[in-house]
Amino acid sequence: MSSINKAHVYGDDINTDLIIAGKYTKTLNMAELASHCFEDIDANFTTKIKPGDWIVAGRNFGCGSSREQAPLAIKHSGIQGVIAKSFARIFYRNAINVGLLLVVCNTDQITDLDEISVDLFNGSVIINKKLKIPCEKLSPIMQQILEEGGLVPYLCKRGDF
Repeated sequence: MSSINKAHVYGDDINTDLIIAGKYTKTLNMAELASHCFEDIDANFTTKIKPGDWIVAGRNFGCGSSREQAPLAIKHSGIQGVIAKSFARIFYRNAINVGLLLVVCNTDQITDLDEISVDLFNGSVIINKKLKIPCEKLSPIMQQILEEGGLVPYLCKRGDF
């Protein structure tokens, strides 16, 4: 995976309520859910992002509740994935299960609207085509789950129910 897209940078402790407010979590319409992504911390989020862009954050991204709507809202907004120093464990698991790519690395040198390229095979994030930062590699099974679009499509394809 190695396309170049823009970074949208946020800070530490971005909780699931900031990703998608609870009042919007009662819909099964993913476009509607995604239209409210990040609106409480960035009212222009859905209008400024382009398909394939990245959310970049600090520590403890996705803390708070265990709702799956948070990674679903991000995924269906067109964001390619989230790059952060660390993730809340339940958010991490939910994101992989729904097919949202998460990358763990030091994000200190990434600024808003930097061009980002992620090379999961070699374990690196490239900023503005020049600065290379190492990132944690995903296990082969996690890569396969993401390639299939999430845990359910992965299991359906393999007949592992």
